[in-house]
Parts: sequence; C-alpha cells; structure tokens
Amino acid sequence: MTWPQVVLGDVVRVARSGISPEAIKPGTTYVGLEHIDGEGNFVAVRAVDSGELASTKFVFTDRHVLFGKLRPYLRKTARPDFDGICSTDILPLEPGSEVDRDYLFHVLRRQKFVAEVSSLCAGANLPRISPKVLASLKIPLPPLAEQRRIAAILDKADALRAKRREAIAKLDHLLQSVFLDMFGDPVSNPKGLRKVPISSVAAISTGGTPSRTNPDFFGGDIPWIKTTEVVGEPIFDTEEKLTRAGLSAIRGKLHPMGSIIVAMYGQGQTRGRCGLLMMDATCNQACGVIHPNANYDSKFLFRQLQLGYGRIRSLGRGGNQENLNLQILGAVEVLMPPIEEQHRFACVAEAVERQGHFMRRDAEAQQSLFASLQHRAFSGTL
Repeated sequence: MTWPQVVLGDVVRVARSGISPEAIKPGTTYVGLEHIDGEGNFVAVRAVDSGELASTKFVFTDRHVLFGKLRPYLRKTARPDFDGICSTDILPLEPGSEVDRDYLFHVLRRQKFVAEVSSLCAGANLPRISPKVLASLKIPLPPLAEQRRIAAILDKADALRAKRREAIAKLDHLLQSVFLDMFGDPVSNPKGLRKVPISSVAAISTGGTPSRTNPDFFGGDIPWIKTTEVVGEPIFDTEEKLTRAGLSAIRGKLHPMGSIIVAMYGQGQTRGRCGLLMMDATCNQACGVIHPNANYDSKFLFRQLQLGYGRIRSLGRGGNQENLNLQILGAVEVLMPPIEEQHRFACVAEAVERQGHFMRRDAEAQQSLFASLQHRAFSGTL
C-alpha cells in the first residue's frame, strides 16, 4: 500500500510568531540550533535573563515540532515538552488535526525528506530552507491511527538506538576516569608532570577537498574525514571516500592509523573536538592532523585532547567565526609522563575500545534496522 502524498503546508502551520528582545520575560526557556543534536535531543537548554538576547525570536509550545532550517542536513529537528522561544533559524511547525505530532517528527527526519530539503536550500556558505519552500514539499499521510502506530514503532526502535549510544558513552567516561586517576587533570596538572608543546612530540598537518565538479575524485576506497565526523571518539569509517585521483588532486597523503584529528573550523560545538584514526585516512582542510612520534603514545595524547576540549576550543581566533590553525595546535601544551606510563594507559584504552568497537557494530546494525523500518513505514509496507 502506498500512502497518499499531501503538501506539508496544507496540514501543518509554519508558526512564525515573533517576540522582540524587550518583551522576553526572565526565566523564559530559549532553544538555539546548538541546543538540538542530530538525533533530535535537546542539549543544555536553559532559561534566559532579561536583556540577554539581542534579536527577535520565535515563540513555540509543546504542541510544535522544531525544525532547524539552517543546514537542514544536520537533522536538527526536535519535539519539545515545554513552551519557550527559539532562534529564527528554527521553524516551529504546528501539526493540524490530520497529523500526529510524533509522526510529523519522524517524517521530517527521514533521509529522503532531509535530502530533498537540503537540495532546495539557498545560500552557499550558510544554506537555509525558506519557510515557503518547506511548506510546499509533500509528505506521505496515512490515516491518523496508522500515523500513531508508525510513530510508536519508530520511537521504540529509536529508544533502542539511544540505549546503545548511552552504553558507548559510559565506556568512554570510564576511560576518562582511568586517565584522571593515573595522570590528573591535564589543565591543572595536580601531579606536577612535565609539560611540552605538541609540536615537540608530533608532526602536524592538514588535508584538502577535491573539486566536487569532477566525479572521478569521489567514490573510491580512501577514507576522507570531514569535521562533522570528528565527535570526540575513535574514527572507524567515513561517510565519503576519495579515489586515488581525488587524493592526488589535493596533493594529499594518507595519515596513518593512530593519528589524531582535530576539528579546526565548524559551527556549534564542532571546533576543538578530536578523533583517533582507527585506519589510514585523509581529511579536508578544516581538520588538523597530529601524528605523535615514537616517544609519545597516540592514545594517551588523544585522551588528553579529549579532556582538554574546552581549553582547545577557547583558543580559536578570527572575526565572524573563530577558528584554530596548525600553529595554535602545535603550541598546545600536553603532559609528558614516562613513556611506560603512557603505554600502560594505552593498554587499558585498547581493552575498553575493543568492547566499544563491538558495541558500535551493534549500533550500526540497529541503525540499518531503523532505516529499514523508516522506509517500510512511509511506503505503506510496515
């Protein structure tokens, strides 16, 4: 069975009720794009004080779905269970009587819809979807009871994925605790360990981006990392891969397994995040690559940079958008305990990461299952 397609604007109201800064009451909950993650969760949402915000915001309630119109491929769509105000880069969508809110949330997040929205964005550097264009798009609309059934199934499948992500995060926190117990906080250095600049113990470089107008540069077997894939975790694979011609076009090189990737540019919380290469890979120009020498253990360095995320992020320089550069990364000071202690920590890290690898494979299987459920749900075969 194929569900009928309806125009989004016919069944959903794009609510753009603005409120000026002076009218915002103290204690009002504010949501910016940085407060919504790619899984549709709210992160560090808080109340704002009088006069704290300087521009007009949109008003929303717990009946809306919040849709991030800036860089919609980031999938910043969420269901609030509270009233508040949001950035004008977020569109509050109010479902009509024919649409279940939970169903609307899932249909807006399916990959096919996200890809369509992204293809219709205006603006090269800061692509946005206009409310008018968004409202003109079509969505499948089964009967209301079927919408609720579909949403319940997808919510349960999503909950399983969330539990797996939570288990992986707990493993990561365990490893951070081991690091702090052995070496102390890298910033305050309570154990008085020797500190050295990264440039004295590692080679530092970056990458590039081949022209997307040449199809021969992409679709190969060379992992190519973008900053959106640098999330403070080991990196086992990449979304896109280059051909040998693509690698040659950027005069790139394969960075060896064990190198540390640092996001030098990026919106939101991206700048300053790091990742540990679990395979040989190249990267784009927004990533810095740190390859420690034989006197410094890469896993030990990775955990230091992970713990020092806030400090490294604060080193960004620039006007409209603060960025890091290779010189800044090279000057960051890190702890220099005896290499034997570094290796001892690395052995613990390897055992924990091995377990994490199995969990990530399970998470990938759950993701494939979720994608299959989505496809079947919206094509009328679930």
